[in-house]
Amino acid sequence: MSQSKKAAKSILIMIIFGIGGKLLGFIREMLIAAKFGSGMETDTFFIALTATSLCTSLLTHSLSTTMIPVLSEIEEREGKEKKRVYTSNLLNLIILVSLAIVLLGWLFSPLIIKVVAHGFEGDQFDLAVTLMRIGLPVMFFAGIVGVYRGYLQSELMFLEYAAAPFPFNFTYIIFLIFLSGAFGIKGLMATSVLAVGAQILIQLPGIKKTKYQYHFFIDLKDQYIKKIICLIVPVLLSVTVNDLNVIVDRSLASTLIEGSISALNYSSRLNGFILAIFITAIATVLFPLLSKEAAKESNDNLKKIIKNGVNIILLITIPATVGIIVLTQPIVRAAFERGAFDAFATQMTSTALFFYSLGLIGMALRIFMERVYYSLQDTKTPMFNGFLAVGLNIVLNFILIRWLAHSGLALATSIATTITSVLLIYGLRRKIGSLKFSDFVRCGFKSLVSSLVMGLLVFLTYYPLESKVLGNTILELSLLLGVVSLGAVVYFIIIYLFKVEEIIWFINLLKGKLVSKQILYKEK
Repeated sequence: MSQSKKAAKSILIMIIFGIGGKLLGFIREMLIAAKFGSGMETDTFFIALTATSLCTSLLTHSLSTTMIPVLSEIEEREGKEKKRVYTSNLLNLIILVSLAIVLLGWLFSPLIIKVVAHGFEGDQFDLAVTLMRIGLPVMFFAGIVGVYRGYLQSELMFLEYAAAPFPFNFTYIIFLIFLSGAFGIKGLMATSVLAVGAQILIQLPGIKKTKYQYHFFIDLKDQYIKKIICLIVPVLLSVTVNDLNVIVDRSLASTLIEGSISALNYSSRLNGFILAIFITAIATVLFPLLSKEAAKESNDNLKKIIKNGVNIILLITIPATVGIIVLTQPIVRAAFERGAFDAFATQMTSTALFFYSLGLIGMALRIFMERVYYSLQDTKTPMFNGFLAVGLNIVLNFILIRWLAHSGLALATSIATTITSVLLIYGLRRKIGSLKFSDFVRCGFKSLVSSLVMGLLVFLTYYPLESKVLGNTILELSLLLGVVSLGAVVYFIIIYLFKVEEIIWFINLLKGKLVSKQILYKEK
């Protein structure tokens, strides 16, 4: 199978599983909103979940990232059996470390909650501590998931990773439908632990297929254990920087009215739908192409792939931004307004989503540009850029929260992300030369014009009919999906008439017909 066909297959698999996982995730969020609403309990739950999820993401991401090169080295030098033995050694070590973290987290949970939610007091503070302690065992399962994920990916097995959201979300959904009334918010926190553990079940068939057998032993003198410890430190710093913005926003939101944290959480999930499904898939598939061209002496081909990638992202995120702005409140109402999630919660979430959407383009470009720097074997620039983003976000948070409350926190994130994304693009000139920003501007302008026409049509179509379907969930959702589909068709017709070359390039990629002459099309 050619590289282009493999790339197309990978994109399609990631998008299909991504859509399925996100749909289940939205069902999960809808059920949480319906069962628990947007108030003190959910604010406290999301804060406790943030505290435990930070440690979980640090562990799983850093492990799967650093394990792959080490396991490949072991297999090359000492064979597959040694790789399996090393995996068991690492797994046992990670389990011990995870248990130690759980114990320390239990002891210091009051201090941690004080840091991540300094506005919590009294019963809310006590509940946050209790929920965090209930959720801490997730570290044990996260460690196992992280080790097995790295091992499977070293065996070029990615299906288990793509399918992981399914057992995760099904665990939540089963609890929310059948058990939430009996066990309440504490049961929801316990479910967050079981949901991570459920991902192990989907890894076991793949593990068995590789003939891996678990062995209980710990060898701290293993040279590869020492190597992975050295590799994991900078990765931990990078992940910590990316998650720090979320902690800062949630902490400041804890000083505002009840429901502020929940509104930020629900709106960021909606805004992240485009990023998680389309942008991550595109960036992941283009990464090998970038790395291949970056290894060559000439940067001409690399620049053209970067231009293609940036323009495709603009073609996706600009209309998505306009669409979200036009349909902010209907989107939130259709997604969440039912049960305990009332009209006031919809209003709070809608305003946060509006300001988050302003940074959608910057967030998407950041994901892609980080891959560009990594392809150039530069991991320091994205890390320092991340620190700058956190600094800008904190400063803007304190300025904008006074005027816009929780929406100011969303706007601060959008501004900080957009500025730092532009700096990442601009900084490439020192490494590979001019990128011809006029090409980005030309494509972005065509997309913006098309998006504005689309947005106007959607506005004139949806809102005259809105009053006729309000109160009927099925009709309201049907109208929303109908006008979104109409807008998408109109947008792509206009883009086609503008003869945007990236559309043809991307379609050929999905068809598996990408060859060098299609990547390196003649520049205008």
